[in-house]
Amino acid sequence: MDNHLLSLLSIALYLLAGASLGMRLFATQHALTPQRSLAFSFAAIAALLHSWVLVAAMDTAAGINFNISNAVSLTTFVIAVLLIISAISKPIDNLGIVIMPLAGFTLWLQMSYPSEHLLNTNASWALRLHVVTSMLAYAILTLAAVQALLLSIQDNHLRKHHPGGFIRLLPPLQTMEALLFEMIGVGFVLLCLALSFGFIYLDDMFAQKVAHKTILSIIAWVVFATLLAGRYRFGWRGRTAINWTISGFVILMLAYFGSKVVLELLLGY
Repeated sequence: MDNHLLSLLSIALYLLAGASLGMRLFATQHALTPQRSLAFSFAAIAALLHSWVLVAAMDTAAGINFNISNAVSLTTFVIAVLLIISAISKPIDNLGIVIMPLAGFTLWLQMSYPSEHLLNTNASWALRLHVVTSMLAYAILTLAAVQALLLSIQDNHLRKHHPGGFIRLLPPLQTMEALLFEMIGVGFVLLCLALSFGFIYLDDMFAQKVAHKTILSIIAWVVFATLLAGRYRFGWRGRTAINWTISGFVILMLAYFGSKVVLELLLGY
């Protein structure tokens, strides 16, 4: 089947999955809302088609095509898969309202703006592990950022004594915070590994045009390390935890995707 058609089908299923989860959260008559299993069935099929499109787009005879649109699409694919798997045992369905449409949008970007930025097939093992652990770290910390946004909305409603609406369907605040720090903890470990593998293959950050990426990634690492230390030592939670999480996520996204936008789209490397 044509990859263009597969992309459109995957996008449609992602949107259906997100809409189904949204209907379950916001509807008042739950008997009339889609079943949870149906929403995640849509998501799983969408992710399967997404993987097929990614392989076709990235696997070339000259090497792995790791251009900006492919990289963004791959990242959201990993996020979607992790969400689908994690939702089996954790109450994080609500994250899919944001993540599923986002995955569909990045797949549309990949389909609409093809380009070429090859990762040589002879790349070192350290570089390959750096790429894999970076993708996983970005994926989990993205889930943490979405969780932080949802936690912020929930906290704001409770502070204003408005516990009704969709807030009543969310897990308790303590559970939401515990899930947030679980995600941050796993993401932080993966970020440590990603930076370690990156420093192994890195010879000259300026010659390799990764100085900004490296510096921003280290700053993001410091932000998340400080947040985890503050949680352990001072019991940071609530608004403090949310602000640090969002700040670290923004810096991390600028480190990777910001540098790729500048190098590929503006400078043409």
